[in-house]
Amino acid sequence: MKLQLWRNATLLLNIEGTTILIDPMLGEKGSLGKFPMTDNELLNPLVDLPFSREELMEKLKKTDAVAITHLHPDHWDAEAIQLIDKKIPILCPESISDQIAQQGFQNIISINDYIRWENIDVSITKGQHGTGEIGEKMGTVNGFVFKKENQSVYIVGDSIWYDGIATEINKHDPQHIVVAGGAATFSVGDPIIMTSEDILKVCEHTPKAKVWVTHLEAVSHCKENREYIEHKINKKGYESQCFILKDGEEADLSFH
Repeated sequence: MKLQLWRNATLLLNIEGTTILIDPMLGEKGSLGKFPMTDNELLNPLVDLPFSREELMEKLKKTDAVAITHLHPDHWDAEAIQLIDKKIPILCPESISDQIAQQGFQNIISINDYIRWENIDVSITKGQHGTGEIGEKMGTVNGFVFKKENQSVYIVGDSIWYDGIATEINKHDPQHIVVAGGAATFSVGDPIIMTSEDILKVCEHTPKAKVWVTHLEAVSHCKENREYIEHKINKKGYESQCFILKDGEEADLSFH
């Protein structure tokens, strides 16, 4: 099992030769513009993809399926909708399948709880995209657990740490957990994805699992960068359990 971070939440997961593209944001740097309720004028995404347009098209041709956790534009943008083959299998929560169908996709695999696809067990998990009024405005978010034989990875998606994440970890017992770090925060309210303290709580809760941090340095409302989070991880002594992926980096999960 291999995992490559493209940028932000966009990941390519390879499970014994089957490749699943997760939460594709494929537009050029700045293509999403300024995000609302931010205290800056930065244009999103803040960085380009770590490879050329030609390489992107080649990677898309070799992709077997796309998995979407939710429809916020930094996880599913106009460029992804345009570039991705309308006949490719789209794995998604049932709650967003109609909207994806309206975008012209013809092979939607809608998941309410669990399915088996291409000999891979795919489960939908719950998340909490912030607290209070902001959390309500951010809407429903989900994650995925992918399992094949003795390999498993839990893509948490855009969620803070709360009891529900502990419940999902206890239920699925994943070897690898991919979290959205960066402490993204709007001009009002608390963080809507994991802070470094949240990431440490994941490590504490499941000392046997490896934790992979994504969603960093790519969108304007994230407050914590890689250096800051790495310092927090090292200070707590979790550097052999928790890893921060760079854009374009591929990790071989089989050897961790």
